[in-house]
Formats: sequence, C-alpha cells, structure tokens
Amino acid sequence: MKRWMKLAAGAVAISLATAGCAGSGGSGNTAQSNANAPQQLSGELTVWLMTGSAPESLTNALHKEFQDANPGVKIKYEIQQWNGIQQKLTTALASQTPPDVIEIGNTQTPAFAAQGVLADLTDSVNDLNGSQWLKGLKDSATFDGKTYGMPFYAANREVIYRKDLFEQAGITTPPASRDEWLAAIDKLKAKFGSDPDFQALYLPGQYWYSLLSFIWDEGGDIAKAEGKNFKSTLNSTEAKAGLEFYKKLVDASGTKAPKDNDEATPQQAGIYGGGKVAMFIGTPGEVATAAKTDPTIKDKTAAFAIPGKSAGKSAPVFLGGSNLAIPLNSKNTAAAKAYLKLLSGQKYQTEVAKGGYVPGTSTDISALSSDPFASVMAKAAQNGRAVPSSPKWGEVESGQNPLKDMMTAYLTGKKSIDQATTDANAALDKLLAGS
Repeated sequence: MKRWMKLAAGAVAISLATAGCAGSGGSGNTAQSNANAPQQLSGELTVWLMTGSAPESLTNALHKEFQDANPGVKIKYEIQQWNGIQQKLTTALASQTPPDVIEIGNTQTPAFAAQGVLADLTDSVNDLNGSQWLKGLKDSATFDGKTYGMPFYAANREVIYRKDLFEQAGITTPPASRDEWLAAIDKLKAKFGSDPDFQALYLPGQYWYSLLSFIWDEGGDIAKAEGKNFKSTLNSTEAKAGLEFYKKLVDASGTKAPKDNDEATPQQAGIYGGGKVAMFIGTPGEVATAAKTDPTIKDKTAAFAIPGKSAGKSAPVFLGGSNLAIPLNSKNTAAAKAYLKLLSGQKYQTEVAKGGYVPGTSTDISALSSDPFASVMAKAAQNGRAVPSSPKWGEVESGQNPLKDMMTAYLTGKKSIDQATTDANAALDKLLAGS
C-alpha cells in the first residue's frame, strides 16, 4: 500500500510538472476538459441473472442502451439456474475472476456480505435511485450498517379466494380486518360446511412466512439486532400474540392441511385447484399453478391483502425477492455500477413490474394496476418486511427451522405456547450465533 501511494504521488508530480511546462498554449485547457469528461468504460462485463427474473425484452433493451452508451464494453450475459446456485456463487465469489454483476436471493445477501466477497455499495446508493428503494429489500441488502446490494424485485403473499363462493355465502366485500376475516370464515362454513371436504381457508401448520405477518402486526419480530449479532425474540409478548392468532385462524378455518408440514407439501395451489377450498394465503403465481388442476378457476378467483389487526390496515408481509450485487473481486467495477445505475431507473423498473414483480428501486407500481392479483401484492409490499439480515439466516431456512417446530408443537397441543416459544427461542439463538 505504501509503495502504491509513493508511485501515485510521483505520477501526480510528473503530471503537474508537465502541465506547468506547457506554457500558455491549448494543452492546459485540454487537460481540464479531459478531467471533466465522462469516464470511458471498457472491457468485458459479465452479468449473471437468474432464470425467470428478467424478461428477454427487458435485458435486450437494457443491454443495447448500455452498449450504445459504452461502446468499449462487451456484455457477457449468462442466465443461471436456481438449482445449485448457492454452491456456484460460493465458488465464483471466492475466485479472482468472478462475474461483475450477480443476482442473489435477499436472504443470501447478508451471508455473502459477512464473508467479505461483495463490494460495498454504500457510497453508490444515491446513484442507484436509493430514495425509491423498497424498504423491506433495502434492509435485506444491508449488513453491519453498510449496503452490499441493490434491490431488484420482490413478491409477497396475499389472500387468494373464490369470488363465487364468497358471493354464495353472502360476503359482499373482502375482509379488511382480522375480525372481518374470521366472520367471513364463519359465513363460508355455514354455507358449505355440510360438505366434509370443504375448507374455508387452507392453512398448513408450518407456514411460517404467513406467521410473520401476524407477529409483525402485533409489533413483534423474530429476532432483533444487537450490534453485529441477532438475538431471538420469539418468546416476546408480541410474538406470542401473533402465534396465538395463527392458531385461532387454523382452528376456525376448518383446514385439513397438515400441522407438521408447510405450504409446499402438499402444494397448496393444487389443493385450491381441486375446488373445495375458498381461500389460501399465497403469491399471485400460485393462481396459475391452481389453474393446471382446473383451467376455469382463474376467472373465479380474486385476492385481498392479508388483513391486519386494525380495521382497514393490512398486515405487514414478508418480501421474498432478489438483490443485485457486485463481487469484491470484479475486474470491472465501474462498468458494473453503471449497469446497475441504468437498471435502477424508472424505465427498466417499469419493465420489471410488467414481468409481474414488485420493482425493487421504484415506488411506481402503476404497471401492475391492471392485474387483479399483482396489484394487491404490490400495494401490500409497501408495508413489507425482511427476515433478520443475519449471515446465519440461510441455515435457519435450510435446516431444522425452529419456527416450524414451534408452530407444530403449539398447534398440536404437544407444548404450551410458553414452552413452544421458549424452546424455539433457544434453538434460533443457537443458529444465529453459529453454534
């Protein structure tokens, strides 16, 4: 480092001396002009985006505009598959020749940031439309007070329901509070409950993404930051209240979903597509999955935001999505930042929205307004949250998730709420501490 500083100082001295010898001719003005000229970018820019994240129309237009503005840069665009991407990213980021722009899941960002393999983008936030960033994703891109990613897109959950069944049960407007939601369940059961296969709400016992909404709505959280570390708060009064409401919803719903499994086993959209379920909590994309079972079901389906405790205010939702980052060892950081700057603008964020996602760096969700499912999702996303930005969070989701164990234990009556939350709190603390 000292040797580099001496060489740099010598270069500056030579430059000044040369300028001083130029006299009153035009070379001094030329030097000033060159100093103020935009930086000319060059070299190869390798971009890794995940399959399904960006439509070809977006990337084609983006890459053409970028290369027209930067003819010295060659973009090497590679679409990656989700299967096996964790290991592929780990290997690439540890190398001396990683890609220059990567897409990573929002729960992966803190882990890679903690490993010191991502470039610090804190000083570039304003250039990347930072004032418009979706808050929940912004939090996921932050680690130890610094920013290591740019929000790309998000999706979140809503209540997907059968319009025809609601009408037949006399429910004229979607529920706008928890109490109205429970009342709607009662009306649906009164109308269709004679059918032993009917379920007013399909709600699995380990659907912890949905549980988060109720914990957050009560003012609680699953963990709180303590310096660089996180401390579990599953045994707080607020977290317990959220879990209690979840049980109340399960008990009232008539759900036949397993209490010891999540929404993916069995796939809840397929159950909804069977025609005996009035509601489930899911993402807009699950409507298309349900239509594989019954092609007519989409026209019978609508959505409303997960109701909150207070009337007219929806519950906070978990934002799942992606961030874009620049590997620390990128050989073309300047071009990578310019690429992100272009992508963060309104033009391309609108294209992200047209693809059915909530844009990560724009508060303009008008492109989603015509879609009855995406529009509800986008509005709810403005009250979205992220899981704790702990580098250990990936181990929570991929391993023996304490939240799932807690939910099953409490819902089945194997443990009291105090015991279930105390045990889960201790287990989560161990995972977050890395022991």
